Amino acid sequence: MSSKKILLTGTVLAMIGLIWLGAVYWMSFFWVSTEVTQGIAQRIMYVHVPAAWTSFLAFGLAALFSAVYLWLRDERLDRAAVSAAEGGMVFATIMLTTGPLWGKIAWGTYWTWEPRLTLTLLLWFIFLGYFLVRSSTENPEKGKRHAAVVAIVGALDIPFIHLSVIWFRSLHPEPVVIKAEGPTLPGDMLTTLLMSFGAFTVLFLGLFLLRYSLENLRSELDTRSRHASV
Repeated sequence: MSSKKILLTGTVLAMIGLIWLGAVYWMSFFWVSTEVTQGIAQRIMYVHVPAAWTSFLAFGLAALFSAVYLWLRDERLDRAAVSAAEGGMVFATIMLTTGPLWGKIAWGTYWTWEPRLTLTLLLWFIFLGYFLVRSSTENPEKGKRHAAVVAIVGALDIPFIHLSVIWFRSLHPEPVVIKAEGPTLPGDMLTTLLMSFGAFTVLFLGLFLLRYSLENLRSELDTRSRHASV
């Protein structure tokens, strides 16, 4: 796919994602029923949970692209990895911001060092390290290889985050959507949550393609600059 098509596709997906997200917010405030125990504060779920899913998707893609980059040494894969990792950081920051706000209302505290929260914060710092490693060496290729390893290691944390509420005692509730007996949310809440999953995913894909197109443009400009200086 050409750079122009990638840019156009990314723009279209990002716009669809934003419009979709607007519809989700309308549903969360004016359509879905209010949860009995937590009241209106529970509506943070329609941002927090999809942001978590999207960050895990983005970091997983970053690790996948990084692994294949280490194998094939194709610069396009490294550009895709860094683009996905940046998206992951954005959505992980949203997750780590909305989580404490919800926790203060539901648990009476902004933060507790329970397994899921600790592992999630660790994931954020690992991918912060990913970007620091990329820029910490004078040899760009070496920095990319080391960062790729960091991304792969970071992604190994994701399954433990999901399973931590099953393995350990936790303030977090167990999964209510992905479980053997099926979702346990009321129908309108489940519909709104799934709509939010879709909106966040499409928005991420759009932003990912836009960021990837910028990386391609930067690479093309660097190549032209090197050729001009010869």
